[in-house]
Amino acid sequence: MASVELNNIRKAYGTLDVIHDLSLAIEDREFVALVGPSGCGKSTLLRMIAGLEEITGGDVLIDGKTVNSLTPRARNIAMVFQSYALYPHMTVAQNIGFNLKMSGEPAATIDKRVAEAARMLDLTSLLDRKPSQLSGGQRQRVAMGRAVVRNPAVFLFDEPLSNLDAKLRVQMRAEIKSLHQKVQTTSIYVTHDQIEAMTLADKIVVLNHGRIEQQGAPIELYRNPANLFVAGFIGSPSMNILDGVVEGVDGNPAIRLNDGTPISVSAKRHIKRGQIVKVGLRPEHLTVSGGGSILRGQTLLVEPTGAQTHVLFDMAASQVTALVNGDTTVRVGAPFSVNIDSELVYVFDKESGRSI
Repeated sequence: MASVELNNIRKAYGTLDVIHDLSLAIEDREFVALVGPSGCGKSTLLRMIAGLEEITGGDVLIDGKTVNSLTPRARNIAMVFQSYALYPHMTVAQNIGFNLKMSGEPAATIDKRVAEAARMLDLTSLLDRKPSQLSGGQRQRVAMGRAVVRNPAVFLFDEPLSNLDAKLRVQMRAEIKSLHQKVQTTSIYVTHDQIEAMTLADKIVVLNHGRIEQQGAPIELYRNPANLFVAGFIGSPSMNILDGVVEGVDGNPAIRLNDGTPISVSAKRHIKRGQIVKVGLRPEHLTVSGGGSILRGQTLLVEPTGAQTHVLFDMAASQVTALVNGDTTVRVGAPFSVNIDSELVYVFDKESGRSI
């Protein structure tokens, strides 16, 4: 078990900086997800922790010791890749135990630890099979077994589920979470899928252009996004963002949208009359009944998913998404209206993007 510290980390390719003076503390046994859009630097950061990418500046510390000059093997980390990276000519047992064999461990020790990892990941009945005889989910479990068997100080996961279909991703998320609960090893998980991050991690770190936009518990980032970028990235479907101007303040804070629609906001929002802002509305907070401000528009698209229905409607020169009960009857082209509670209206400064 070990903590991981990144102190003023920089990464540059020639004159191009991709990681900018980034610092991050990861506690012992913590499960941290690095999330962000493609190209934000999350995989580069993970590879620097692993020792697979040279650090331009700053220090990586594992268990309090600087490891910048250590090889990946000497850092006592185990990495699970997107591509599985299994040896096709070896059996499952041989793949799981390969690193132990290369380290010169006795055969009896290898057999024991392979059996323990296989039991933990439900691979016991597959130990004699080759990778070509396995499903995608089974191959990913073998890759995880190869990491588990080493008893590393830190697990690194680089988008391990992106090659799997939707059903398998849900299943493997549960298995990764179960694995972490069993072994309690510090884990750093890279993904562009914020649902994976929300369901797996103790702490989420949102990256953008090589910088940390916000970090914290998943529910904290969902409820209190620090800025427009985090607000739009955390949550599915994404938060609706509309332009508006602050009107009422004293006793009745309100914002008027571009089409004239008034929206009441919480008194805790520190807004000023005449201030130009961005209004954030989560689709799941828009309801077809109840109190609060009323939003009206014409229905553009209806997407039933079973328990819930996604409704896209036109309002304030924007397309707004509402997530309503699956029993709600909505027709394309028909008028559509929803309510929003003032306490659930987010407000952001238009210039800086910061939450108000």
